[in-house]
Amino acid sequence: MTSEVRECSVARTLDLIGAKWTLLAVREMLLGSHRFDEIARRTGAPRDILTARLRRLETQGLVHRVQYENRPPRFEYHLTDLGEALAPVIATMREFGDRHLADEAGPPLRFEHSCGSAYQPVLACSACGEVVERGEVSIADSPSIAK
Repeated sequence: MTSEVRECSVARTLDLIGAKWTLLAVREMLLGSHRFDEIARRTGAPRDILTARLRRLETQGLVHRVQYENRPPRFEYHLTDLGEALAPVIATMREFGDRHLADEAGPPLRFEHSCGSAYQPVLACSACGEVVERGEVSIADSPSIAK
């Protein structure tokens, strides 16, 4: 039996941001933490690993550094537009964890939309605006898999 690895954007995205601590660093920048010590403290990431993750995010164009002190040189880390595009991914992961993994105390953070209601991310069709329910999406164009 022959099997082919399915090429997909999920695998490519995981290659970019799937290493442990990477998405937590992105989460912190989305929440307003920009200095290394603050990101390290709020994620619990070991400093050497966090340094490597931030460098990779910078190399890949998701983060840019802004110097805020000269001696010694110190930098803040800010998401680029590409990095900001991960916000819905983080929001969806948070919602999953809040719904399925939170303990009796409930979710650690509460998010609110500008209208004042609790913010819960949903997937919607960009064409019709309908909320997408399970089973309503199918593969539209799939290369044939050799047997």
